[in-house]
Amino acid sequence: MAMLETLRNSMRVPGLRKRLLFTIGMLVVIRICAHIPVPGVNLDRLTEVFGAGGLFDFFDIFAGGAFSQFAIVAMGVTPYINSSIIMQLLTVVIPRLEELQKEGEEGRKKIQQYTRYGAVVLGLVQAFGIGYACGATAPSTATAGRPSS
Repeated sequence: MAMLETLRNSMRVPGLRKRLLFTIGMLVVIRICAHIPVPGVNLDRLTEVFGAGGLFDFFDIFAGGAFSQFAIVAMGVTPYINSSIIMQLLTVVIPRLEELQKEGEEGRKKIQQYTRYGAVVLGLVQAFGIGYACGATAPSTATAGRPSS
């Protein structure tokens, strides 16, 4: 009963209510997007790969089932986390990044910007890699239906 009272009280604080509703809304959007497959993926082949079990089933657990459907949100935050780790390692190796890190707020913002760019690149590379590894990419529509020479 105390938990319901705490929840009720938290909804009376405007800032907290706004954050809670945003979080709940984002969870709903993510769950809906987990059922939208990436265009160009052969879902029959993907089902075949996941039916065999193994490592992909393990990844699917962490993706909340979005990985087995090759949903548009299947990668989750993994590319961002990987990019963040890579940027932290690069600040030790590259003197310019180390200087940026020591510049304070402006340097931190610049490194965060680089991290986001890196996350986009890593997301694309990882998505293509997973699609290729699964053998789930659909045949090209340019050659579909044509006899091979």
